[in-house]
Amino acid sequence: MNDAPAGRGAWWGALRRRKVVQWGFAYVAGAWALLQGIDFLADAFHWPSATSQIATIALAIGLPVALVLAWYHGDRGQQRVGGTELTILATLLALGGFLLWRYEPATEAPTTASVAKTTAAASADGRPSIAVLPFENRSREADDAFFVDGIHDDILTQLTKVGALKVIARTSVEQFRDTKLTTREIGEKLGVTKVLEGGVQRAGDRVRVTVQLTEAATDAHLWAESYDRELTAANIFAIQSEVASAISAALKATLTPAERTRMSAIPTQSLEAWEAYHLGRQRMSNRTSTGLAEAERLFQKAIDRDPKFALAYVGLADTVRLQVGYSGKPRDASFTLAEELIARALTLTPDLPEALATSAAQAHLRGDYKRSEAEFQRSIALNPNYSNAYLWYGDFLSDMGRMNEALRQTQIGLELDPISAILNVSLAQTFALLGRFDEALTQYSKAIAIDPKISHAYQEIGGIYALAYGRLDIAVPWVERAASLDPDDPNHPAFLARYYLALGDETQARRWHGLALKHGAQRASVQNTAALFAVYRDDHDAVLAHARKAAAIYPRAVWLLPDADVRRGDYPAARERYAKVFPELLATDLPTIDGQNVYAAIRLAGVLQHTGERDRAKVLLDRGEAYIRSIPRMGFRGYGIADVAIHALRGETAKALASLREAEQVGWVGTGTEWGWGHWPWRYERDFDPSLASIRHEPKFKAVFADIERDMARQRAALAARPKDAPLELAGAGT
Repeated sequence: MNDAPAGRGAWWGALRRRKVVQWGFAYVAGAWALLQGIDFLADAFHWPSATSQIATIALAIGLPVALVLAWYHGDRGQQRVGGTELTILATLLALGGFLLWRYEPATEAPTTASVAKTTAAASADGRPSIAVLPFENRSREADDAFFVDGIHDDILTQLTKVGALKVIARTSVEQFRDTKLTTREIGEKLGVTKVLEGGVQRAGDRVRVTVQLTEAATDAHLWAESYDRELTAANIFAIQSEVASAISAALKATLTPAERTRMSAIPTQSLEAWEAYHLGRQRMSNRTSTGLAEAERLFQKAIDRDPKFALAYVGLADTVRLQVGYSGKPRDASFTLAEELIARALTLTPDLPEALATSAAQAHLRGDYKRSEAEFQRSIALNPNYSNAYLWYGDFLSDMGRMNEALRQTQIGLELDPISAILNVSLAQTFALLGRFDEALTQYSKAIAIDPKISHAYQEIGGIYALAYGRLDIAVPWVERAASLDPDDPNHPAFLARYYLALGDETQARRWHGLALKHGAQRASVQNTAALFAVYRDDHDAVLAHARKAAAIYPRAVWLLPDADVRRGDYPAARERYAKVFPELLATDLPTIDGQNVYAAIRLAGVLQHTGERDRAKVLLDRGEAYIRSIPRMGFRGYGIADVAIHALRGETAKALASLREAEQVGWVGTGTEWGWGHWPWRYERDFDPSLASIRHEPKFKAVFADIERDMARQRAALAARPKDAPLELAGAGT
């Protein structure tokens, strides 16, 4: 067929006759519908963000192919396939395939210079970045300040639901309340390109919210709006949703259908519940015993005002959970309550990211590791801006021994909340677990600079000096400062009791342990320390009483009970205790040994050597040795003198004594700080640990412990000579 049109009209007629126009419109309409479907499915099934991008490119490539097919076959489909058509189609498909092969999703990983100048997206993953500064209270009443903070917090939270944006968390932007810094300086400190500022005026039954979006680098106004509404919960949430949608549009951030749905949701119709919830979040942020107790009361108030307020259940669950570690609340009862609260939250609002993150953290504590990781990943997929999810996921990965992954997750969390004292502490802990103690100390110092009252950071610095460097004389003042900042936290006196016990000052040890018992009798480590005092005074009944309490609180803190059995020669009883708590060590021919059971494996091996199970004992020792070679000797999860115990149980006396001397020379003093992590008190190791019985009377064994005892006397004297008002300073390990 000859289709050489003579002019514009002829060309158009040919296109219509061959149905090129009709095919083109039909293709575009179908492609658009297909992309909408892909976008919905990608959100529902958490496909990679590049899925929609690749589909768009593929459909764009398909358009000229469809038009060529229409030209040759649109006129009643009578044209034969010719060489020219095949050549065109082959060229188009080859070009399209090349483009798809070369395509990579844009990730705009910025250089240091680009972050400093805030001229490009500050997020390492290429997302537009924004900081929402605390809003100004423009009401006449000072009491309205918490109401203003609640609106600010909710607008920030709404923006975090937009996965295409990087949003700095509240704790970091809070540092810039009433700041005199310029927008540019704030952008540089937070690593963002855009800054949102605003004000709230509450007058009677009306509320007025004004917001403006600014380019950080140039201070140019990009968008501004005012909202004047009747004061109702529905109107407040509507304003927040509108602001978040407008900012997303200004930053060219595409909202998925699911994100739009989440942003339009109204979490509560009760203003009282909403206000109590936000006050609870504020009180919980500093992690003090008093703050957590007050937060618990406020979250309960929010639930009382609105029993269908899902986020209030999450807040209460978080508070109850955290008080186990920070305030010494009973473990099992608190965990059970937290799980009930999270189940209620997820019933009210399925797929609530905050609830999933808390559920994952709780599953981790319960040992349900598969569910924990799945829920962490689900929470992050739903809200990639929720910094707590990265914080707790990092803790999970750390416990799993996946330290590099833990470090990365914690760093991502810190990118979202760079001026969060808690996240800086978490990163410091990760450095410490990796054996990077100097970096850990630097990071703890940053946390203290952000919040000089964050007691946990002072305690952790003391822990590094004690466990990594063997310097209890430096450790004690840091932990005493922690105890003065949060006297109701039982962790601080518990640590001090064990440090003073290692130093040989039993008077101070008993004083601090009395405070630990007062505030944390429900902590396994506190009860085990009481049992330890009983061991030293040869009070067998007291040993059993306190050790049983410890095991009832936390079954894996069973250590002193089987040791007491061994001292009586009752090896079957000791074996039964280990079998009940660590069944995996006896269930298979090649048990998995990790940080959760390695020390139980070594001590159980010593028991099995007396119950006629020497082959099993050898397996446990061999696999235990393989594991400890993968971790450092010193530090929070270092293996201490576990290698000495392994060699001693094998009858390798020379190796055991050489390893013991090596440990002493690098600073091991056995403070007993981390029960089950190879840091038993040096006096207990010297006099009572059954794993070391075969070498206890060796002259070299006695010589090492004599040197440790002399060192403890020197450190005790140095600590006594230290002025009480001497400033705390970071010191080198050899100071």
